[in-house]
Amino acid sequence: MCCLRTAEGVIDRPAVRAFVGIGANQGDVRAALVSAIAAMAAMLGTQSLRSSSFYATAPQDAAGPDFINGVIELHTKLAPHELLAELRKIELAHGRERPYRNAPRTLDLDVLLHGDSRIDTPELTVPHPRLHLRAFVLMPLAELAPELVIPGRGPVAALLPAVANQRIDKLAP
Repeated sequence: MCCLRTAEGVIDRPAVRAFVGIGANQGDVRAALVSAIAAMAAMLGTQSLRSSSFYATAPQDAAGPDFINGVIELHTKLAPHELLAELRKIELAHGRERPYRNAPRTLDLDVLLHGDSRIDTPELTVPHPRLHLRAFVLMPLAELAPELVIPGRGPVAALLPAVANQRIDKLAP
């Protein structure tokens, strides 16, 4: 079978390697993350998925309890904005609200990378604009793809020393 069907038509583009940041700090966080990963695996056009370990980190530019974060690698035929739309649906299904910037959240899903795409629209910026500044993104990325080069930023391994002062604790499975 060459193509996947959606309500809008046929997805016949090749799959790309994409990375999604996942995190939460409200409610049953681990259950929400596991459920969101299952929902991503079931997305139409998604062929495979791998998850990093989970990491506990302090909130950045916000107050509240620690976050549990990770990164998901997926191979998807969804275009970047289509992927974002699907991720927003998953967030809403998990009770995500956006009362103010950096509010505590039941689930946060961010498109970090989508192949070699470089996108800068009001809805989506890829690579994620703060990806290189956050240990809670770089550490799980390095775990999944140590060879990864961030377009416009360089190798993940070369970016890690700049975030070495950020507290990040790898959690037991």
